[in-house]
Amino acid sequence: MGGAGHSHGGDVPSRTDRRRPRPQTFPRQDQMTRVLFVCLGNCCRSQMAEAFARAHGQDVWEVESAGLMPATSIVPPVREVMEEKQIDLGNQFPKPLDWVKLESFDLIVNMSGYPLPEGIAAPNLVWVVDDPIGRSGKVYRRVRDEIEALVLGLLKELNG
Repeated sequence: MGGAGHSHGGDVPSRTDRRRPRPQTFPRQDQMTRVLFVCLGNCCRSQMAEAFARAHGQDVWEVESAGLMPATSIVPPVREVMEEKQIDLGNQFPKPLDWVKLESFDLIVNMSGYPLPEGIAAPNLVWVVDDPIGRSGKVYRRVRDEIEALVLGLLKELNG
C-alpha cells in the first residue's frame, strides 16, 4: 500500500470527491456523528485515528476504534509517537469488531486493507495508510502525520 489516501465503500466524500454527504447520511446538527475507525490489529493506525479524532473534534463526533483481528495491546511506538504530539492514548486498548455496536455508527473508516464483514449498513470510507508495525520510528511518525491530516480533513468535510 502506498501513502495516505482514501476511496469509497459508500456515499462519503473524500479529497477526490468534493460532494457533501446527503442530509440523511449524517445526524442533524444537534446530534454528534458516530465514527468507527477500523484497522487490522487495532494496535496502531485505528488507535491513532481515534486519539486524533478525540483531540481535534470531541465536541463534534463520538469515536471508537476496533480491529478485524485485534492484537493484545497497543504497540509501544504508537504511544511514543502520539506523546510527541501531546496526545495520550490513555485507556485505549485493542478491541474486536464484535465488541462495538456496528449499527450505531454513522460512518466506518476502514484502514485495514481488507473488506469489512458483510452486512454493515453504515457508509464506509477506505483510507489507504501503510501499516507501521515492526518498522522504524520514522515510519510511525510518517503514518501518524498522515492519519492526523486525514482525520482533520474528515472533520472539515463533516462540518462543511
